[in-house]
Amino acid sequence: MPISEQDRARIAAAIHATEARTSGEIVCVLAKSSSDVTALPVFAAAVVALVLPWLLVASTAWPVDRILLLQLFVFFGLTALLLLPGVRVRLLPRRARRAAAHRVAMDQFVQRGIARTKDRSGILIFVSLAEHYARIVADDGIAARVPQPEWQAAIDALLSHMKDGRIADGFISAIDACGDVLATHFPAGGKNPDELPDRIYLI
Repeated sequence: MPISEQDRARIAAAIHATEARTSGEIVCVLAKSSSDVTALPVFAAAVVALVLPWLLVASTAWPVDRILLLQLFVFFGLTALLLLPGVRVRLLPRRARRAAAHRVAMDQFVQRGIARTKDRSGILIFVSLAEHYARIVADDGIAARVPQPEWQAAIDALLSHMKDGRIADGFISAIDACGDVLATHFPAGGKNPDELPDRIYLI
């Protein structure tokens, strides 16, 4: 995972500082990949391995045992190659990749307890690296007041830094931008309990 302990500490500090000026809560999640699809790579490797003997029989005089042995090597080698995270993700259509990342973001929203805050004023800043996907998910209390386009500045800041490989800086910029929105609609009150951990989750 391309994020150090020092970067995690910087992100945690940014969350803590931002939440001091709002009653809202911020949770960050960084995923290596959201597409856990293995059937398609295995199917593609099997098709290639099944077609290969027919091509070899038609174009060579190789004995059957050599052809079958090569078929096994091709199947297992190609399967291993296509199951590599970066390769596997690229086999999926862009829409399928985004749908998978969106599902994981929604799951993380629930798993991290964001929907259980007192005023339903939590947000999730979610990034999935393999899919090049970033999204801010707001709980009902915030979504009722803040339209989704208002989060675009935070998304733009996040993606801009990530293109340069500065993941932690991207999260910190997004946290600050989200803090501006939250402070406007959910300013800090007299009692401002910290309901969720100030940290980034790596999955």
